[in-house]
Amino acid sequence: MPTPELDSFTARWEEFGRLERLTNHWWWRPGWSLGRSFYTWHLTFDDPTAAPLHDLVHRLHDGLADVDGLDLIPQRWLHLTMQGLGFTDEVTDVDVDAITRAATKHLATVPAFDLTLGPIEADDEATGLLVRPWTAVAGVRDGIRDAIGDVWDEVLESPEFHPHVSIAYSNSDVPTGPVRERVAPLRDFEPVTIPITSAQLIRLNRDNQMYEWETVADVPLG
Repeated sequence: MPTPELDSFTARWEEFGRLERLTNHWWWRPGWSLGRSFYTWHLTFDDPTAAPLHDLVHRLHDGLADVDGLDLIPQRWLHLTMQGLGFTDEVTDVDVDAITRAATKHLATVPAFDLTLGPIEADDEATGLLVRPWTAVAGVRDGIRDAIGDVWDEVLESPEFHPHVSIAYSNSDVPTGPVRERVAPLRDFEPVTIPITSAQLIRLNRDNQMYEWETVADVPLG
C-alpha cells in the first residue's frame, strides 16, 4: 500500500537516476568554521538496542567500500538529525538547562516507538536509509520545538521535516554512476526495526570531515 514514506523513496531514487554528479557535503555552511560547535537535538544509535541497525549498516558499508566520492559514517556517529538549537558560543548554559527541562516535560507526553530503517537510498550529498514512520519522528521533533518555544521567542529551522539517517556522505564532485551501480543491488536488503525511547541534546563538531559529538542530555520519551 502506498505511503508518503514509500512514495518519497521511489521519487528520490528516480531523481537520483537523473542526477549527473555528487555534491561535496563538507562545504562550510553559514556560521560554521574550524573549531566551532553547535547544540542540536538528534536521535543517536549508540546503545545495544541499535544492534540491528549497526549490523545492517556494516553490510551496506561492505557493499559501498572503495566507492569514489563517499565517506562512510562510523557506526558510533550514526544519527537522525532532529532540531538545531544554536552555536555553543551563542547559547548560554542557563538556556540550555531551561530548554532541557522543558523538553523533559514535553517529551514525557510523546510515546516511545519502533523505528524502521531501510531500504537504502541516495541523493547528491548523502547515501542513507529510508526512515519510517515519519509521524512518530515528527512528534518527537514537535515536542522539542515546543520546548524551545517555552524558553525563546523564536525557534530555529522550518517546521517542515524530512527524517533521514545517512550512512555515507559525498565528499567530492564526481559522477553519480558508480554510486548508483553499487547502491542498486543493496536496495534489496531487508529493513530493520529498533526501539526509540529517548532523544539526545548534543554538542556537535565537524572539524574532522565527520559529525562528531558529546551528549549533553538524554531525555526519555513517554
